[in-house]
Amino acid sequence: MTRAAYSKIVVAVDGSSTSDLALAEAIRNAGQSGATVLALYVVDSATPLFDAGYYDPGQLQKAFVESGERALQSAARRLAAANVPHETQLVNEAAVPGDIGASINEAARKWGADLLVIGTHGRRGVRRLVLGSVAEAVIRQSSMPVLLVRGEATGN
Repeated sequence: MTRAAYSKIVVAVDGSSTSDLALAEAIRNAGQSGATVLALYVVDSATPLFDAGYYDPGQLQKAFVESGERALQSAARRLAAANVPHETQLVNEAAVPGDIGASINEAARKWGADLLVIGTHGRRGVRRLVLGSVAEAVIRQSSMPVLLVRGEATGN
């Protein structure tokens, strides 16, 4: 029997259909190699809403955390249904404030991952340039292999 290529896989989840595709790929890879999967959600705490009028940042943060908990619970159910050994982690304190990609990489490094799986959102053209991409930040900064799972492409 050959040694598994990956033993610890981190998959970034955010509740989107693209992260669902990334989770499916992590499950497939873990099933083939017997790896343990860490489903990871990073709370975006650097999203100012300058044009939103009054809002309570504490309530917004609470909503982000609750969204992350739901995404992790859903991922845990799917991993358990596939009989994949797994853990979940919600990162509420950014490794680098405002840089979700750095927080994903740091959590994966600390956990000892040897593969990081993340979905792309399929943005093209001007929208990709203006909005940036967490997946792009992850691959630019990662010290481990990154498996990108492409979502459906959206218009410009």
